[in-house]
Amino acid sequence: MSREIKAELTNMCMIYRGGEVVVQRRSPEKGWPGVTFPGGHVEPGESITQSVIREVYEETGLTITHPLLCGIKNWIEDDGSRYIVFLYKCSTFSGELTSSEEGEVFWANRADLPGMNLSSGMEETFEVFFREDISELSYFREDGENDWQIVLE
Repeated sequence: MSREIKAELTNMCMIYRGGEVVVQRRSPEKGWPGVTFPGGHVEPGESITQSVIREVYEETGLTITHPLLCGIKNWIEDDGSRYIVFLYKCSTFSGELTSSEEGEVFWANRADLPGMNLSSGMEETFEVFFREDISELSYFREDGENDWQIVLE
């Protein structure tokens, strides 16, 4: 029995200064609409950290340095593959905040996040970013069930 499984590798980064964070209001035509943190896919040949630095730059115009891996988010797709999001935090950056085709980016008060029109799953993802005692968010479905079960560890 092989232990190998197909996986899609992605990243997300919370860029912060004091009580503010950079958020992205994703364009509805891009899929997964709503407010989220910037991020994207890991490209062949790049490290996970290199991918988050590249994605943040492409989506925000900011060049981040020393992003810190703070956790992961993952689930099993219907085809049995795993979708993995590496979650990073970063407070060191340069450049000017600039929106992209992915959506509008802006500074938001961290306290205002729960009242925003969030992308699906962001409310529980915040737990990994904001709590020191949680490093993983997993979604599971029971056999034959459509509803996701959320596990924070």
